[in-house]
Amino acid sequence: MNSQSIFFPAPLARRQVLCGLGALAAGLALPAWAQTLEAPDALIMRVGAEVMRQIKADPVLRNGDIDRIMVLVDGLLMPHVNFSRMTASAVGRFWRQATPEQRTRLQDEFKLLLVRTYSGALSRLTDQVLVLRPSRFTPQDAEVVVRTELRGRSEPIQIDYRLERTPQGWRVFDFNVMGIWLVDTYRNQFTTEINARGIDGLIASLTERNRAGAAAARS
Repeated sequence: MNSQSIFFPAPLARRQVLCGLGALAAGLALPAWAQTLEAPDALIMRVGAEVMRQIKADPVLRNGDIDRIMVLVDGLLMPHVNFSRMTASAVGRFWRQATPEQRTRLQDEFKLLLVRTYSGALSRLTDQVLVLRPSRFTPQDAEVVVRTELRGRSEPIQIDYRLERTPQGWRVFDFNVMGIWLVDTYRNQFTTEINARGIDGLIASLTERNRAGAAAARS
């Protein structure tokens, strides 16, 4: 047996060693903070599972109390969302024309709309479990897509997340529910609204939609 066969007994072993060295080199090339981040799929599964656990364990939440679910989602999920980027992407080219005050109002109303939309879906939870679907990304990626499904007795619900790497951790900047990316959908709606009524008109429309949603939840 020669020295080569001692250290590399088979071609597969050679590939494994080389892959391991490559992964190590890639890791060393990342900033120190990037090497310690929680993986994006682990983040989504951890936070999503905790949201579902709390809803299923609380009869009030399980009965669809939207206001209570909104508090839960806002506290557990929304700290991991980049609302500035989501709002700017949804508003599109008009974001550059908005004043700082308009940007703040747009972000606040858009956040409330998204939280209410997401909470409304969670209010219908019964026996579903959160399942991670195959996702492709590498440690070097600055942006990734994490794919999940809610599975139960009814048809599975596809929910995907686009995330970006930041020094504070991975942050979601778009959601895909049943094949529809929310930012793209809202961008089309917002463009139509701004062309018709301007940025203030869009703010007024979002405010009214959120007010109507709150009234419907109380009735």
